[in-house]
Amino acid sequence: MRMLVCISVIVLTISCTAFGQAQEAKCREIAQREYPNDPQMQQYIYDQQVSAARYMAAVDDPDVKQIALREYPEDFSMQQYIYNQQLAAKRYMATVTDSQVKQIALREYPNDYSMQKYTYDQQFAAKNYMASVTDSDVKQIALREYPNGFSMQKYTYDQQLSAKQYMAAMPYDSTKQQAVRGYPNDYTMQKYIYDQLRRGR
Repeated sequence: MRMLVCISVIVLTISCTAFGQAQEAKCREIAQREYPNDPQMQQYIYDQQVSAARYMAAVDDPDVKQIALREYPEDFSMQQYIYNQQLAAKRYMATVTDSQVKQIALREYPNDYSMQKYTYDQQFAAKNYMASVTDSDVKQIALREYPNGFSMQKYTYDQQLSAKQYMAAMPYDSTKQQAVRGYPNDYTMQKYIYDQLRRGR
């Protein structure tokens, strides 16, 4: 039994040594590729990559680690950067409180915590914005066009409101009547048609 334990320890030690040597060789290769004619920068990059390789060997979230490895299979420093970024975003997403907005983020980026965080923040801000707008007519257009996306609702609301104000400032002539008649429920298209007709005069 003791002999088996000793053999296992020896095999593990050899495996770890071989793994370490392979990682160091890969780090050297990265450094030489990035700075083929600068030994000083090669050493800097090598040290940086070795440190990151050791860091990545010790991380404990396999899900996040896979994202980092998938994005940068040949760069330990970038793996470390992505790992930390994704891990922070994963923890952030575990604390968010708006389940409706969270579902949008998860649906759009099921395998990327950083993009989930970005999307959540964007959509959450847009949801609050849409709750505060005052033009109910324009708001209905935005809700109708994008019922499941607050960011696009905000974008559409702003575009439509600007076009509505523009059209309200134009003289009520035959050109304006034609544009309004063509798109009675879309101020952006009214503005587009109105401008086209005026240019065609």
